[in-house]
Amino acid sequence: MKENQTFVTEFILTGFSISPNLHIFLFVLFLLVYIITVMGNLLITVVIGSDRTLHIPMYLFLFVLSLSESCYSLVIIPKMLLDLLAKSKTISFAGCAAQMFFFLGLGGTNCFILTIMGFDRYLAICKPLHYPVLMNTQVILWLVAFSWVAGFLISVAEIILIFRLPFCDSNVINHFFCHMRTVVRLACTDESTTEVVVSAISIFGLSGSFLFIILTYVFILSTIFRIPSTDGWQKAFSTCASHLIVVIMHYGFAAIVYLRPNSPGTLDNDTLISIPYTIITPLLSPVIFTLRNKEIKFAVRKVISKNTHSPKL
Repeated sequence: MKENQTFVTEFILTGFSISPNLHIFLFVLFLLVYIITVMGNLLITVVIGSDRTLHIPMYLFLFVLSLSESCYSLVIIPKMLLDLLAKSKTISFAGCAAQMFFFLGLGGTNCFILTIMGFDRYLAICKPLHYPVLMNTQVILWLVAFSWVAGFLISVAEIILIFRLPFCDSNVINHFFCHMRTVVRLACTDESTTEVVVSAISIFGLSGSFLFIILTYVFILSTIFRIPSTDGWQKAFSTCASHLIVVIMHYGFAAIVYLRPNSPGTLDNDTLISIPYTIITPLLSPVIFTLRNKEIKFAVRKVISKNTHSPKL
């Protein structure tokens, strides 16, 4: 290593490669999306937390997912909104590591929570007589704890691998946040091995949890097809439809970001491709679960009605 090399203390985010005149439009658009996302997820947590009839495993896992999605959107969007209006789009070395740590950790947590929600539906449909015993309060707490711990353990492993690299040349991140692949390629040493290992960890986490969900739905569908009545079919499908839609959307967007070929030209498109995974997914999850669930919609109307008709001081 040369002695006159200066190590990076901050990074510059290029943001969106569009005309500066459109930055105000994007700011307003993403601000509205962010407000709706936070309000939607917080509304679900408040409704489930306040309505004791919803204190069952399926909705408790949804409570945790909404809480995680709220934190997930908080990691990226506020900084992105500030940068849309700022002339200098910088982030400190430690701030970049922290942003990537929470982004990867919460993203992994969301994957594991969705996996557990699929396992919960499997037990409810395929093992209905044993369900109350198999999915008791202690098991729920252990599964939720596992989701958070596993998600952030993966994040810790990736952060250690990435930020042990020396960054001494370029500090320009061609993205609107500290994207893993983009940051790795700024290292002033050969980063190919690190990029392969970090990508393998992400792919293993995504594909492993997704394959487990697929396996649970294979058993769920085989059980549903043995139900003699049409009403039974509809009831079983209705309890799984929202979760399945969110899974397809979540893993579909994640696959586009993490499973694409690592050719140099793909980095130019990472900014636009990351928008659905970082901004749209946290918005659509509460919308899908709320609009497709009668119990949640009824509880939301009850909370709104209670607050509307409460006596004012």
